[in-house]
Amino acid sequence: DMVTIHLISTDPLLKDTPIPEAVKTVEEVLQAVKVPIIIGGSGNPNKDPELLEKAAEVAEGERVMLNSASMNLDYKKVAQAALNHGHVVLSWTQLDINDQKTLNRHLFEIGVQRENMLIDPTTAALGYGLEYSFSMMERMRLAALKGDPDLQCPIASGTTNAWGAREAWMKESPTEGETWGDRMKRGPLWEAVSAFTLCLAGCDLFMMMCPTSVQLFREMITQLCEDRDMNSAADWLTGGA
Repeated sequence: DMVTIHLISTDPLLKDTPIPEAVKTVEEVLQAVKVPIIIGGSGNPNKDPELLEKAAEVAEGERVMLNSASMNLDYKKVAQAALNHGHVVLSWTQLDINDQKTLNRHLFEIGVQRENMLIDPTTAALGYGLEYSFSMMERMRLAALKGDPDLQCPIASGTTNAWGAREAWMKESPTEGETWGDRMKRGPLWEAVSAFTLCLAGCDLFMMMCPTSVQLFREMITQLCEDRDMNSAADWLTGGA
């Protein structure tokens, strides 16, 4: 549905790729795909605002999402770039509903409209705080539905954080008797289950990495939303089989 890119080589601690060179990558992706894109930086608070500002400029007319505006960088520059060039802003905080409300208010004051903003309260990996992310997103969604104007925006999840859990990618060590199972199956399941869990909390957009995870997640949604004619408890338990 979308393509999300992260210009991580711009980080001064990695390749320190110059911003004009990184922006060319954005132009190439825009030419190569026919779906909307999300543009992310490297996470460096000093370089990302200028990087996103330049990326917003070259993407004018495409309506991309700038990832992201946060309290630890010059969010005003990111927000203004989105306003100047007709883009969407991702408002990112770290698992704190009050911080999210505060940042959202600042962005609204700058002039960002609710229909041009998503909020990302951070996705913790399955087994490493996922329940806390679930709680935050659920509270935000319920508050928005009850009328809180500071939280009435779609919620996004950086579901790729699921791959930060060692159980998602680490090989088994037969000598230690571990029974984690095939990591080629385990990893995609870890990401898909993380996405599905946050979907139940009210999340709207999922930034995912593994194609198999995406396929599994779509199948879960289809199963959940499919209209089936169940005539008995037995049918319900067996899925109508």
